[in-house]
Amino acid sequence: MLNNLIGPITGLVGGYFKNKAEETQAKHQAKMSVIQNDADWESKMADASASSWKDEFWTIVLSIPVFMVGYAIIANDTSVIDRVHLGFSALSTLPEWYQYLLFIAISSSFGIRGASKIMSMRK
Repeated sequence: MLNNLIGPITGLVGGYFKNKAEETQAKHQAKMSVIQNDADWESKMADASASSWKDEFWTIVLSIPVFMVGYAIIANDTSVIDRVHLGFSALSTLPEWYQYLLFIAISSSFGIRGASKIMSMRK
């Protein structure tokens, strides 16, 4: 009689633990798949940027204000610094959608992922 009660309960408990183990294994496999996809993406981006000029272009473009300010300090010319400030003020008046697209384009040229996370911190 006792065996008749314990048998089904043991089966239920065993099934529960088996399902939990399968669920844990499925979560682990999903995480491993995401990690592998990330590694594949990074490898593809590294291969693509080996012959690309985009990151050098944007490095130069982003360095121009730094060089202008450096020149202004050396030449003691505050009008250059005023023009740099004016340029940044003008950039902030661009439509928000254009600013996002520009940010994404520059981020992707450097292989930076997660632009949406960075942009959401901006708000």
